[in-house]
Amino acid sequence: CNEASVTNTGLHCRLALLNAGFSVVKLFAPEHGFNTKGDDGAFIHDCIDSATQLPIVSLYGEKLAPNESDLATIDLVIIDLPDIGSRFYTYLWTMTYVMEACANYGKNVLILDRPNPIASEFGFAEGPILEQANSSFIGRFPIPIKHNCTLAELANYFKHTYYHSLNLQIVAMKNWDRYANDNYIFTGTSPAIQKRRTTYIYPGTCLFEGLNVNEGRGTAFPFEQFGAPWINAQLLKEKLLSKDNEIDLEIVSFTAAAQPYQNELCHGLKIKPRHLNQFKPVDFALRIIKILAEIHPNELKERNYLTNVNPNGEKHLDKLLGINDALIKIKTNEITTSIPAWKDLMQPFLLYN
Repeated sequence: CNEASVTNTGLHCRLALLNAGFSVVKLFAPEHGFNTKGDDGAFIHDCIDSATQLPIVSLYGEKLAPNESDLATIDLVIIDLPDIGSRFYTYLWTMTYVMEACANYGKNVLILDRPNPIASEFGFAEGPILEQANSSFIGRFPIPIKHNCTLAELANYFKHTYYHSLNLQIVAMKNWDRYANDNYIFTGTSPAIQKRRTTYIYPGTCLFEGLNVNEGRGTAFPFEQFGAPWINAQLLKEKLLSKDNEIDLEIVSFTAAAQPYQNELCHGLKIKPRHLNQFKPVDFALRIIKILAEIHPNELKERNYLTNVNPNGEKHLDKLLGINDALIKIKTNEITTSIPAWKDLMQPFLLYN
């Protein structure tokens, strides 16, 4: 869990469990740490929870999965993590490492399911499906970028596919409708994801992490705006709007708060979809990248994105998209985001209409 793992009354899950008489013996925390404040990709250390004095074991530091010693005094691991519906958001993969460890050491797992804030009609799920050769901590298994599932639904699928021996139980949500997907309070899940609106755009603009384009991290609109000192924002806007009138684009200039171009003035666009539930962020971001390559062929380049799990940061764009030679294939229109078979594959594992 992390600080975003709260009940509908705002009480944190660890306190709710303790109040209900559960013998909670330790906490495990994903990327960004238990407090959700850690920088993207930064090493997270073990620590002590000040409210309960329970040990917090980091699963984004020296290890990604609990070891045998971590699990020795535990009967049941409860997974209560918020998610934002994108393949490269790492809480999903922390869940799989916990499932794997519990399968290996004979421990039970209980998942408390939570909404996917960007779930909608399965026709709005987006690929490409990850190619296993590009497996990493931002995409371990072959699923699409925008998967439209909850963590528990994916856990069902992963148990069936990879962790047959795991004793998995799920507490499903009551009254959640993936198509309406409303009537709940969104709690910020990490430093750059503090607004639900951001989650709808993130599956596309996160691809800029693999390019020399600033994704707005650290500004008031992370992942909703992007820019670089060399971008001709007016021309980019005109070319994008010539093919799409369902999105409003605002020309912006902002001082980059993080790399690339930290403290430099960047020019770009703020993306404002008119119908969030029908927006296809991956498809739109691929169009942006293709046009940038056409109007700025000498400026647009891939960048290495250094993280705890990818220290040299190489091939980050390939890992994000889940395919080899991603930038070349974007430029030559070789990538399709349509994945009509995805719902059929997942249908046996879905928990909600």
